[in-house]
This record gives sequence, structure tokens and C-alpha cells, in this order.
Amino acid sequence: MPRPFRFGVNLLSSAPAEEWRAKCRRAEALGYDVLLVPDHLGMPAPFPALVAAAEATERPRVGTFVLNTGFWNPALLAREVATTDALTGGRLELGLGTGYVQAEHDTAGLPFGTPGERVDHLLRTVEELDRLLGSPEHQPRPVQKPRVPLLIGGNGERMLKLTAEHADIAAFAGARSVAGSTTGALAPLTAEELDERVAAYRRFATGRAEPAELNLLLQLVAVTEDRSAAVQDLLSRVPQLTEEQVLDLPIVLVGTVEEITAQLRARRERYGFSYLTVLEPHMEAFGAVVEALRGE
Repeated sequence: MPRPFRFGVNLLSSAPAEEWRAKCRRAEALGYDVLLVPDHLGMPAPFPALVAAAEATERPRVGTFVLNTGFWNPALLAREVATTDALTGGRLELGLGTGYVQAEHDTAGLPFGTPGERVDHLLRTVEELDRLLGSPEHQPRPVQKPRVPLLIGGNGERMLKLTAEHADIAAFAGARSVAGSTTGALAPLTAEELDERVAAYRRFATGRAEPAELNLLLQLVAVTEDRSAAVQDLLSRVPQLTEEQVLDLPIVLVGTVEEITAQLRARRERYGFSYLTVLEPHMEAFGAVVEALRGE
């Protein structure tokens, strides 16, 4: 039996206190299950933003999506995680990634490192968080037991293996970093390429006691009867793909509410994605889809 759908929105734009709270309450009213904040310079600081989101709402969980782990010292991160979980009443989900925007590390005066070094640091961070937060002597204490749910996002072989071994939620961006880019440019994975990445993850996850929840970050949502018109801007940026291939991209949802709900059911069947995250600009449009799939 498929895992029930869960829906998150990644909140990207800063706002004064009342506007932030109103935005979070609106997301709750639309039916979102998780209010998420990324970890990029120029966007809200994740942990205080999540505490404010939890104070403004009653039902949704809150989470980082995802932390640039290279920004964080594990001991200091453990303090942030425990405090935030306590202040949100045990509603925190911790999302971690290696970071992919070199320019942000340069601005912060932090080393970016090679891909292998970034994965090494992520692994050390996960292990240290488990050790520190698993100790009864650690203060402050998180609320959730045995630990705050852990989401890890990544596409490479080592990242997928690490995710299979440690994460409660396996997150797929449906895109890969463009080689040589320092600004975080991404190229979308085709449906077939994502098939291969999910299959690789499943091979690594064969020995898990319980299957992880699988998450997909959606980059474009358009509720429309003119599917072709909705993807022309994206099509101009991926000239190697045909319009049909763009419409078939896993990170793209375009069509009527009925068509989009059918697309999501099909992707859950094909890949196992039951937890879907949209970006803040698509929060309202996707709300009708959330309502249509509620309880499935």
C-alpha cells in the first residue's frame, strides 16, 4: 500500500514578523503539512524563522530544507536543533545537505571543499548529532525521541549511500549541479535519469529495518489548461530537451488540478515519492492540489 501524501512548502522570502506569521498561517490553511526554510544567504535564517512559524500555527511540522552543512559546526548545530525542537513542541524535522553554492561559502569566508570533503563533513555532522543528542547529559534536550527526524538530500553515489544508512526521509532535488558553476546553477534530471538515481538509492537501502519516506522538490507548478504555454520559459533554458521531455520532467507539474493529481499519483507509483515540496511562489497554486489529494 502506498505511503500517504505529505506536502511541504519551502518559504524563501524574508518578511516582517506579522507578514511572516500571516504567510505561515496561510500555508496551514491551504493544508500544507510542513513549513520549511532553506539555508541560503539573503534568505531567512532557518532556526528563528521556524520557531516563529511554529508559534503562528498549530498543525504543521517545521523543517530545514536543507541546511548547508558546511556552514555548521556539529556541536553548535546540536544546540540549535535541540533548542528549536523544544521551542516548537517537538515539531522539527532536520534537513541536511552538503551545500552546492560556492559563492555563498566564499561570502561567508568558509571553505567550500571538494565534493568528497563536503560529503565527509556531512557524515561527521550526522554522526556527531546522533552522539550528542543521544546523550542524556547533553543540554539543551530535544523533545522528540529517539531523535529529531532526519532528512538528507543528494544525488551522488556516496550521498545516496549515506542517506540510505542514516536518513528517515530521502530527498531528491530532481536536478544536478552544473559543472564549474559557483552560483549553484542546476540542470534538471529527465524522468529516466531520476529512475536511475532512485534505483541506486533503493539498492543502498536494501537492508533498512524500515523504508524511508521519499521526498521530491518541485521547481515548477502551473495550474492551467495550456500546458505548452506554461513551460515555454523553462524550455528556452534547457534547449537540449523537447517540449514533451520538459513536460515529463519529474520536477515539473503542469495542467489542470485533475491532471496534476494524476501526475503525482503516477510519480508516487513510479518512484515512491509521497512527500512533495513546492517553492513559495507556487504555494497558492499548489494549494488546490493539496486539497484534492488530502487523505490519499
